[in-house]
Amino acid sequence: MIYQDSLYIETAGRGTIDITSDVQHRVAESDVDAALCNVFVAHTSASLMLCENADPDVRVDLETFMSALVPDGDSRFIHTAEGPDDMPAHVRSILTTNSLSVPVSAGRLALGTWQGVYLWEHRHRPHRRRVTITVYS
Repeated sequence: MIYQDSLYIETAGRGTIDITSDVQHRVAESDVDAALCNVFVAHTSASLMLCENADPDVRVDLETFMSALVPDGDSRFIHTAEGPDDMPAHVRSILTTNSLSVPVSAGRLALGTWQGVYLWEHRHRPHRRRVTITVYS
């Protein structure tokens, strides 16, 4: 059995959005007990991550680290069609991931105690991002 649905997430610009409950809702709709859930973001300037969900400072620190690693306006980049955050957003998405696989057990995402599923927007301006959830049993 395969179940598939998409979420459309409106971002406010650069930052993370907890989509765990949205993904879990789709898993519940799939009506499976044990399966594999794939989460995929169909964009080249946003990504997904499994991250600690208890302390938001973790995500602030990740953004601080990524900003130092891949700064906006870096003179090495020639792709700036959409502004100084254009190429850095592409690099950030490649360094992270656009797809996650999470086991499903007892009809729920089998996440660790402190894990959540996050969409990470890498552009400064707001975007509408499509996230596809596929559950395979």
